[in-house]
Amino acid sequence: MANELHYADRIHLQNLYQGDGGYLDTNGSSNLAGAKYAVSTATVSNRGEGTGTWEIVSGSCKKAGDIVLSGDVVYLRNLYLGNGGYLDVNGQATSTQKTYGGLFDVSTAWGKDRDENSSRWQIFDQSASPQDGAVRFNDTVQLWNTYHGRGGFLETNHTSSAAGARFDVDTNAYSNRGSSNVTFWKVLQA
Repeated sequence: MANELHYADRIHLQNLYQGDGGYLDTNGSSNLAGAKYAVSTATVSNRGEGTGTWEIVSGSCKKAGDIVLSGDVVYLRNLYLGNGGYLDVNGQATSTQKTYGGLFDVSTAWGKDRDENSSRWQIFDQSASPQDGAVRFNDTVQLWNTYHGRGGFLETNHTSSAAGARFDVDTNAYSNRGSSNVTFWKVLQA
């Protein structure tokens, strides 16, 4: 079959809040311990060189070129200037985000698993065709962080104040908070 997502593929992730919540993006340095860059969404897929490009890496010893399956555990390595770090939960969500179920702040880390699976994400496909378990480009996915077994769903939550950014990114306890699609991400080929 064609169009399947494979390990080592480079992707953009478009949030589906209000149809277009922006593209997952690194934006500025993070001051959190062990963090590399802050993460938000941007209105374009590549606001800067590789800021919105992510390489999909297996979290369970699958090889580059293997098909990504719904339910797999993955790492997302940002390609800003060749190595923007691994998508990671680090620190608490803001007090405002917590009022909407927010759990953890999201940034990138210098390496994998900064703290007990903090950069491992379980990918769940929401809209595959055919329904053979494979994740495909243009599918909608949710990403569940495995930190301490309850890292939460990757989501957008409130407007970001970072230059060139659209929405802040955190994790949430709810799979589709307010039925607003904030935890839904479209997988696009980079």
